[in-house]
Amino acid sequence: MTRMGPLMLLDSASLYYRAFYGLPETMTAPDGTPVNAVRGMLDMIARLIRARRPGSLIACMDADWRPAFRVAAIPSYKAHRANPDGTEQAPDALTAQVPVIEEVLAAAGVAMAAAPGYEADDVIGTLTARAAGPVEVVTGDRDLFQLVDDARGVQVIYTARGLSKLDIVDEAWVAGRYQIPAGTYAAFAALRGDPSDGLPGVPGVGEKTAAALVRVFGTIEAMLAALDKGHGGFPMGSRAKLAASRDYLAAAVPVVAVATDAPLPAAGGALPTSPADPGRLAELDARWDLGSSLGRMSAALAARTD
Repeated sequence: MTRMGPLMLLDSASLYYRAFYGLPETMTAPDGTPVNAVRGMLDMIARLIRARRPGSLIACMDADWRPAFRVAAIPSYKAHRANPDGTEQAPDALTAQVPVIEEVLAAAGVAMAAAPGYEADDVIGTLTARAAGPVEVVTGDRDLFQLVDDARGVQVIYTARGLSKLDIVDEAWVAGRYQIPAGTYAAFAALRGDPSDGLPGVPGVGEKTAAALVRVFGTIEAMLAALDKGHGGFPMGSRAKLAASRDYLAAAVPVVAVATDAPLPAAGGALPTSPADPGRLAELDARWDLGSSLGRMSAALAARTD
């Protein structure tokens, strides 16, 4: 019997960072190279497949962690996380494992997707926009809450508390947590700001005021238009704060919004029941000693009924 589950889109960097920091670097290959992120990523995929039973799955990658179009709009975007050569600051032990993760997933037959000049968030946004059926986005990044859409069956599987305590984010969850409609989350995030991404937000506007503003206006564009026309409806004291941050707000719209038109080829994401390249997968297993972690992912894939 065929069971068609949702399309599962993995925010891969979010997952392998969690794996790296959640497992000890003493988990190594025979030559002593850490493989904690690799093994943790495989274990996460195995657990997600067994728990959520997706119909298809795509691991979405960062082709560009700091896209030029976002930096051009707001130069501070992720600037504090950039090395002098423009690469992202990350532990060497993690950086070395990312190509291994990609090689293992390719040999196993797990689909991957990336778009030059775009982040994984944009790949996820584009694949979600194209999807004909329900979608589950697996991430620890709140920015992707803007994709939640009950009518289309789009949910975020939020990993901030770990895979054993997943939050299933739908429109009611967003409304309960932030007191806003899910579709206004990008505007809310622009107003509030995000220091981890180098987005200053509007000085003096915290979550409560940001929520009040998006409940009234919905979008940044509508707020700016109301400012220009002298309209009312602004929570007390917020008009002057928005006016002082007008240039930032106009620039923040394309920075905070997840792209839905990244240049991607068609991607099915059908989950394999057997490896795409068994010989290569065996070589990688021997080289990196992936053992039980690879076995668990392979077993989870093979257990699916197609």
